[in-house]
Amino acid sequence: MSDSVHQAVLLDEAVDALVGPSDGVYVDCTYGRGGHSARILDRLESAGRLIAFDRDGAAQAHAVGVEARDARFSFVRDNFSNLEAVLKGMGMSGQINGILMDLGVSSPQLDEAERGFSFRKSGPLDMRMDTSQSETAASWLAHASEETIADALYHYGEERRARQVARRICEVRKTESLDTTTQLAELVARVVGRGDGKKHPATRTFQAVRMVVNAELSSLEQALDGAESVLPEGGRLAVISFHSLEDRIVKRFFKPNRGASLPRGLPVESEPARWKVCGKPQRAGGTELQENARARSAVLRVAERCA
Repeated sequence: MSDSVHQAVLLDEAVDALVGPSDGVYVDCTYGRGGHSARILDRLESAGRLIAFDRDGAAQAHAVGVEARDARFSFVRDNFSNLEAVLKGMGMSGQINGILMDLGVSSPQLDEAERGFSFRKSGPLDMRMDTSQSETAASWLAHASEETIADALYHYGEERRARQVARRICEVRKTESLDTTTQLAELVARVVGRGDGKKHPATRTFQAVRMVVNAELSSLEQALDGAESVLPEGGRLAVISFHSLEDRIVKRFFKPNRGASLPRGLPVESEPARWKVCGKPQRAGGTELQENARARSAVLRVAERCA
């Protein structure tokens, strides 16, 4: 087991934007190792409350200690896509002051070889954020069609050689099983080439497979809809995304008339604005980037719920 310490990205910026009343109720949708949660709790008085979600059992194990010693804090082991149902079940709908979503993979998940997220560490080809679910990266790659794999690599990983990689995966699995991260990383490198060495050739493929295994984009879309449902007027939603696919979903979600798809030139019926964007997107500064290279792609968007 790795002793990796997770560094919460855009910590001050996110918490500053999120926390208003110190006696309010806040939700951390992606607890991880509790970096953002700890800072939120620092801002709350005794009457404040923080509800944290995470589907990772290791995150739950970390949160148990916080829950035991801080009555303001409660943890829910669940996918944040279910936040609407959970919060309504707790009688908290309309009572939430702010919701934070820190997307992507935590440092411990990447650094623990046995989790299978990293192409740099040899481990089982797993990639499950919730280890209680049955489908691993290895099992998905073993049964998905060549077309399905290629489409996933192209759309979720933006891998330009998606079809060639998918074809090679399907050729190899006829004679051997793809069970380890090293096997997949080396297979991709042979197809894609080593490039300039700045980015590992398997980066895009691992991202795409991870997103499929964990249904990350559909979970995000459901979570955003859930946040809109439970936040009252004036409630804030802060989202930290780490790649363009997530960020585009968040950016589009905050726009008015986001569902309109009429042909160009036709009038679009205006609808009441559901979100007021709070300032420009924020990125990590020089000091944070020096201390945490994983912050380089992070983007924070914040918006306030309208009536």
